[in-house]
Amino acid sequence: MRVLILADDCNPDWPSLPVVGYKFARAIANYADVTVATQIRNQPNIDREGMGKAEVVYLDTEKIAAPIYKLATTLRGGKNMGWTIQMAMNYPSYLAFEWYAWKRFREDLRKGQFDVVHRITPMSPTLPSPMAKWSPVPFLLGPLNGNLPWPRQFTVELSREREWLSYLRNAYKLLPYYRSTYSRAGGILAAFEHTIADLPTSVTSKTINFPEVGIDLELFTLPNRCQHKQMTILFVGRLVPYKLPEVVVRAFANSSVLQQHQLVIVGEGPERPRLEQIIEEQGLDECVKLTGQKSQNEVGELMRQAEILAFSSIRELGAGVVVEAMACGMACVVVDYGGPATLVEPDRGIKIPLGDFKHLVKRFQEELEQLVTAPDRVSRLGVAAHHHAISYYSWDAKARKTLEIYKWFTGCQNIKPNFWTQP
Repeated sequence: MRVLILADDCNPDWPSLPVVGYKFARAIANYADVTVATQIRNQPNIDREGMGKAEVVYLDTEKIAAPIYKLATTLRGGKNMGWTIQMAMNYPSYLAFEWYAWKRFREDLRKGQFDVVHRITPMSPTLPSPMAKWSPVPFLLGPLNGNLPWPRQFTVELSREREWLSYLRNAYKLLPYYRSTYSRAGGILAAFEHTIADLPTSVTSKTINFPEVGIDLELFTLPNRCQHKQMTILFVGRLVPYKLPEVVVRAFANSSVLQQHQLVIVGEGPERPRLEQIIEEQGLDECVKLTGQKSQNEVGELMRQAEILAFSSIRELGAGVVVEAMACGMACVVVDYGGPATLVEPDRGIKIPLGDFKHLVKRFQEELEQLVTAPDRVSRLGVAAHHHAISYYSWDAKARKTLEIYKWFTGCQNIKPNFWTQP
């Protein structure tokens, strides 16, 4: 199978979407003849780390992309908030990327040198793909992830996140190439039900529920844990309003039971001064630690040393950090909304019903108190989480499933693949 992968965001060193795009493309290249088209800004890091068996072609659209990115960062007030603004501003940049890709590969596509064109990034359903219309070979879109409504209990956080443009989000359906993207795509990968619900009903038959999150098993593995009297509870994520790291800190502040254990908060962002103030005012210096941002290697090591993940984000599309923690055998406590609601089930973690801030603090406190006093339960949940995570979310498992999808939508396989079929 000869595959042209479009991955504008594809970088081994940049967190979230870029590293996901990089690892997914590299894994697919173990099972297909892959050429990756990506932005030239990714070249230094990819050249240093390599791209496995894939060939890489760099496209230089920086004359267009760089000034637009700079303007979007100004409008967002930095790089941590206003994600909807960034997606809207990315539209002209991404059209330029696909135009450059078309110019570079159109003769190869017309001559049949590829069997599939697969756009893996960007993953937002709000950014259409002209290549779906232009390509003479089957086009696969996704995995896409988006359309998770902002919880009504957290309008203050919405404002602090500079997400005012989210009220106009559906305007993307009026953009050029939106209709052709979905009508011409031979297959669509969409992460979780909240994304599928946003797609045109006409594409249901060619849509596959396919979470975008994945695990690098070299970094996130199950350790041989010994039970300790003092447990470590981990929060990992950008310190921004919608991830609500304050919930877990407040839970510790309210609990003499939890204060006998340790909370480690990994991440950086505008909420850090607020957290530092709470820690100082509540006298939590001995049991709550802020580490700042860590590399993936360092996060993996911290996860192997900790027992529990407390992830209080209230609008998480995918939650890669949750599957990484699961792979490390951690008992995960998450909010029952968005991506985490699918990743975690009662046999492998704890889901807290979505509610207002006080509700979340109270429920996180209660559930964490029960866990730290039941080490056998923590171990049992963690082992079950590990087995689930490596079965479905390792990059190798996802690459093999992707190859099945290529065969299906190119007509080489009759049965439509199901991501959730037991490997």
